[in-house]
Amino acid sequence: MVRISIARGHGNILPVIADYYELTQPRIIPLLLVVTAASIWIASNGKVNPMLLLWTLTGSTLASASAQTLNCIYDRDIDYLMERTRHRPIPSGKVQERNALIFGIILAAASFYLLAAFVNMLSALLAMLGIVFYVVIYTHFLKRHTPLNIVIGGAAGGIPALVGWAAVTGTVSSTAWWIFLILFLWTPPHFWALALTLRDDYAKVGIPMLPAVSGNIETGRQIFTYTVLLILSTFLMYDPLEMTGAFYICAAFILGAIFLQKAWAVLENPNNQKRAHNLFTYSIYYMILLCLSMIIDSLAITHQIINLISNG
Repeated sequence: MVRISIARGHGNILPVIADYYELTQPRIIPLLLVVTAASIWIASNGKVNPMLLLWTLTGSTLASASAQTLNCIYDRDIDYLMERTRHRPIPSGKVQERNALIFGIILAAASFYLLAAFVNMLSALLAMLGIVFYVVIYTHFLKRHTPLNIVIGGAAGGIPALVGWAAVTGTVSSTAWWIFLILFLWTPPHFWALALTLRDDYAKVGIPMLPAVSGNIETGRQIFTYTVLLILSTFLMYDPLEMTGAFYICAAFILGAIFLQKAWAVLENPNNQKRAHNLFTYSIYYMILLCLSMIIDSLAITHQIINLISNG
C-alpha cells in the first residue's frame, strides 16, 4: 500500500530523492570537505586514522547539507524572483517548506550525533556553530542588510577547518585558525566574481551585494585587494610558522600567481562578465588544489622525496 501511494503521488521515488538532494546544494559540499580533510591531514602529521576521517567527513557533509537546506527555506522568496535560483525545489513547488524544514533538522541532528558519538564533542559543537552562523548570522542578519555580507559571512566557510582540526586533536590551534583565515579571505573574491555576473539579479531582489551597491569598478578593486591578502596569508603557512613545507609553498606560489593574474584581469575590466566568470571558476579549483597541496605536503613520503632532491 505504501509503495502504491508513493507511486501515485510522485510517479517515481527517484525524482523525489533528487529534489531533496538538490536542496542540499551538493556542488558546494566537496569544497568544504576538502578543507576539512586538509585540516585533518595537517593535524595528524600525515598519519590519518581512516575511521576518524570517515566519520568526520560524513558528519561534516550532513552539517553542510543541513545549512544549505535551511538557507533554501529562508531564501525561498528571493529564489523565486532570481533567474538563477527560481528552479530550486522550494520556489518551484517540488518540495514543501515544512518537509524541507524537517529534512534540514534531521540532517543537523544526524551530523551532531555522528560527530559527538564517533569523533568528539568539540567537533560536533563546531559543526552546529557552522550551521547557526550560516543560517542565522549570514542569511538572516547579513545577506539582506549590508554589502559586507560576504566579508563577514566568509567565516562560515572557514569553520570546516576548525571541525577537522578538532576531530584529530580535541582542540583548535593557531594552525587551524590560519586555515580558517585563508578561507575567510578567499570567500570575498570568490563570491564577488560570481556577483559581478549576477549584479542585475541581486539588484532586482534588493540584496546589497557589492556590485549592486558600489558598482563593478569598486568590486574589481575589492576583489584584487582581497586576492592579495589571500595569497599573502597562504605564504605565511610555510615552514617559518611550522605549518607546511616546500611542496605546499611551491603549489601556493603557482596557484596564487594564476589567481592574481585573473583578479588583475577583472580589475582592468570589471564589466567583462567572461573574465569575472573565469575568476569565479578558477577560485574553486584554486581552493581545492591548495588544500590538496596541504594534504600532500603532510605526507612522510613527500618530505622524503624533497629531502632526496635537496641532498642529491
